[in-house]
Amino acid sequence: MNSTPEEERNNAAEEDRTKTEPESISRREMLKLTAIAGTGVVLGMSGMATLMSLKRADPGPGSGAQAAKPQAGAGGAVPFYGLQQAGIITPQQPYVCFAAFDILHQDAGQLLKLLQEWSAASAVMTAGKPRREGGDVTSPPVDTGETKGLSPSNLTLTFGFGPTLFQSNGKDRFGLASEQPAELSDIPPMPGDRLDPQWCGGDIGVQACADDPGVAFHAIRNLARASKGMAAIRWVQNGYIGAPDGQTPRNLFGFKDGTANRELDSEAARSQHVWAASSDGPAWMANGTYLVARKIRMFLEPWDRSTLAEQEITFGRLKESGAPFGKKNEFDPAPLSQFPASSHVWLARSAGTKMLRRAYSYVDGIDAGTGDWDAGLFFISFQRSVKRQFIPMLSLLAKLDALNKFTSHVSSAVFACPPGAGEGGFVGETLFRSGSR
Repeated sequence: MNSTPEEERNNAAEEDRTKTEPESISRREMLKLTAIAGTGVVLGMSGMATLMSLKRADPGPGSGAQAAKPQAGAGGAVPFYGLQQAGIITPQQPYVCFAAFDILHQDAGQLLKLLQEWSAASAVMTAGKPRREGGDVTSPPVDTGETKGLSPSNLTLTFGFGPTLFQSNGKDRFGLASEQPAELSDIPPMPGDRLDPQWCGGDIGVQACADDPGVAFHAIRNLARASKGMAAIRWVQNGYIGAPDGQTPRNLFGFKDGTANRELDSEAARSQHVWAASSDGPAWMANGTYLVARKIRMFLEPWDRSTLAEQEITFGRLKESGAPFGKKNEFDPAPLSQFPASSHVWLARSAGTKMLRRAYSYVDGIDAGTGDWDAGLFFISFQRSVKRQFIPMLSLLAKLDALNKFTSHVSSAVFACPPGAGEGGFVGETLFRSGSR
């Protein structure tokens, strides 16, 4: 480069006094720190009979293939039903409660009923309604009640299936092993990983996002309560983002993150990089996507002792404006030659892949062993192919990223998010129809 980071900041500041920066991206744009990362009531029908009834049923006019894409609606409600699941391209809400569940049985019929119950409950909760009111006062209420009187808060619930739902220790648990996507497997070990098995994997992942943290937690709490005896939470993670309306959020290192999401604003770009196609296989994943979750511990204390110049060179952008080196504004295009070698941005871009990021900061208190902050990034990304998009970028970053000395990956999970459900249907219906053949 021809100028130092300090000179670039001074030039950018001078330019800002005479020129207004272009409009920023929406809250759906998210952190780009690293790319590395029930029912309880069985209704008497046997698992085989339930599967056979689905095999005979026709999708009908309310099937997901004919439903509209979920969008934010009036009154802060995002429809649950749609061609694609909400909570993926929905404008990013400021809070997340993400839970991974393990299924406690090996009955396909009960699994199907759980998904039906969860979907019905999700449609009610995303509309801002209690699961059920009234009833016998001598019995526990169906809804836990802590969100009564609150708005829907743009709640979305997004479901994904983990590799172990299809096969675990070589066993076909629910007769669905033949339908496991080739994309759905654990991320291979990476240099520097410090993964805790208790924070990895899960049979089913559920992402609850909302404008109110209590609304997001309420949704996960009530799904867990409805699945008592059928599923148990393996791990749960809360997170948040914060930014003035229309501006890119900043991560806990103080840098704007999520700038690259603007490249996926068009339907054409999303079709290419986010949504799975029937030709990708398996057919039941058409209009679905693959979710990768990585919990990344950020070492705030050594970062805070670093000079501003070192921070900017490490990240690859100017801290104040978010502009790439050699440019003035956050969204100014820049060739790779403008980014410092080994910087996070340079490596992420040189991988040549794109994905939709939907990450959140987290703070889990203080590490009892060190006295340092237990805080960082709960990274979530959606992509059409984990193997072609996510893993190549992660592999490059894990080996060379200058940010690695300030971060550590402590959890990892991959989920296949099926398409959305049609009105009256349930998430995962396409899988069960395919699996019952």
